[in-house]
Amino acid sequence: MYCGGMKHSTAIDSCADTYFQRCLDASPELVTFIGLPGADEGTFSDYSPEGIAAYTQLAREALRELDTLSPADDVDAVTAAAMRERLNSDIELWEAGESTGTLNVIDSPIQQIRDIFDVMPTDTEEQWHTIARRLAAVPAALDSYRESLLWRLAHGPVFARRQVDRCAEQCEALSNSASNFSKLAARGAAAFPSLAGQLERGAATANTAYGELATMLRRDIAPAASTRDAVGRERYERFSRQFLGASIDLDETYEWGKRELASITAEQEQIAEQLYGKGVSVREAMDRLNTDPHHSLEGTDNLQRWMQDTANESLHALSGKYFDIPEPLLKLDCRVLTDGTGGIYYTGPTDDFSRPGTMWWSVPHGVTHFNTWQERTTVYHEGVPGHHLQVGLATYLRDELNVWRRQGCWVSGHGEGWALYAEGLMAELGFQNDLGNRMGVLDSMRLRAARVVVDLGVHLGKSAGTYGDGAWDHDSAWKFLLDNVAMDPAFLSFELDRYLGWPGQAPSYKIGQRIWNELREQARAKAQAAGDQFDVKAWHMRALSLGSVGLDVLREALQ
Repeated sequence: MYCGGMKHSTAIDSCADTYFQRCLDASPELVTFIGLPGADEGTFSDYSPEGIAAYTQLAREALRELDTLSPADDVDAVTAAAMRERLNSDIELWEAGESTGTLNVIDSPIQQIRDIFDVMPTDTEEQWHTIARRLAAVPAALDSYRESLLWRLAHGPVFARRQVDRCAEQCEALSNSASNFSKLAARGAAAFPSLAGQLERGAATANTAYGELATMLRRDIAPAASTRDAVGRERYERFSRQFLGASIDLDETYEWGKRELASITAEQEQIAEQLYGKGVSVREAMDRLNTDPHHSLEGTDNLQRWMQDTANESLHALSGKYFDIPEPLLKLDCRVLTDGTGGIYYTGPTDDFSRPGTMWWSVPHGVTHFNTWQERTTVYHEGVPGHHLQVGLATYLRDELNVWRRQGCWVSGHGEGWALYAEGLMAELGFQNDLGNRMGVLDSMRLRAARVVVDLGVHLGKSAGTYGDGAWDHDSAWKFLLDNVAMDPAFLSFELDRYLGWPGQAPSYKIGQRIWNELREQARAKAQAAGDQFDVKAWHMRALSLGSVGLDVLREALQ
């Protein structure tokens, strides 16, 4: 078993790492993504009902073993609490039928099988040989997934028709000779001509398999799907707990989201007038910022340099003053992907840091103009002090945290909440004082607050108010987003489909940030009550040194 190089491994560490290693053995994709030893990276997980059930059985076995163990120290106590929270949540979702036959536009096997190729190494002939074998394995992976789709069709929960249709469209886009698979094969063939035939055959079989899945979705799944997007309160509560690692008052949170949105909008209106004069709307101010040379870049090479320079600036400005940043984390790669989706995301370092943490900007084909006022805060979100510092530090702490804590546990409300906290921190510290950049910070905040309103509003059946008759639905949510989110309508349409098909995930960013801010201010108040100076650096490092845990576990550990 991969032991992670810890100095003092306890019985609870062993339990956690044994569980994680078994997950790695069952998931070649997880092995690739994390970069740890494990399964054959030229294959895929078993996406069938039996394969999904096997994961749940691993969780049950780990919990049974955990129940026989006692924590040796405070680190063990957090590990045990985090494992119980995560694994019980996973089991709860499986028992409700939510983990089998998942189907949505962003995080289901359709995308997971496609996206794993983006992070596979491509430096050597052997690595391209592994890619060719994995391309050839796509049909079998999709076959096992189809079994789960049919199981869910028979047992529920019901599929949402909108998600079925959009996923069928994604499959069709992956079924032709211009697909991502075909482009990948062409790259490999150019680098290593001896593998051209194997790569081309693998891409062709992957294309065909996705075409067959598209046909199956339209023929077998769509006719039985529901036209209703909302999942309802009972299902939503389960999803919310999964993404937050905490139980919250959903109704209070919905009302808080509306108040946050109103406050952010009011500040944006003030800045619009400060920038361009009385009577200038927020949208007009944004349009002017988009043509302002001070906030613009031309070409992907300039974009990559700007990302890297911005990331490096924050790394060195924060190190030693607000964070103790270990040497391996001082390297953050910034890369641009062309012919992409428009998304910006982070991938963590491998366990030995041979692959550094990397920020990716996936630029759509033909896009050459970029607006830095809107995205500087995103660089802080994905880089430092956001995900790079958070994920990288957990990876670095080999002597304090077991492998599951460092590489196997991720809670969206904790991780994305921290990244939004990081955006706010950089604004607090004066890195976003330029009014254009401040508008970008508020634009990001407004999007996240709007997500809270839409996501909870639709799925809980709240009143749409002025945006529609009766409860929130797709159409009223679309009008609301057009009024509140400065995003290209094509991207915004995907965003709405994401919220409808992935309940509870999008609000976890803003809700997580709320909890992070509350915890910091509680710590500050406690220090002041004791007559002490609040040491924000010490608080940051203590909190991040826990790794990603559920927000209830985080609260208990910090208090």
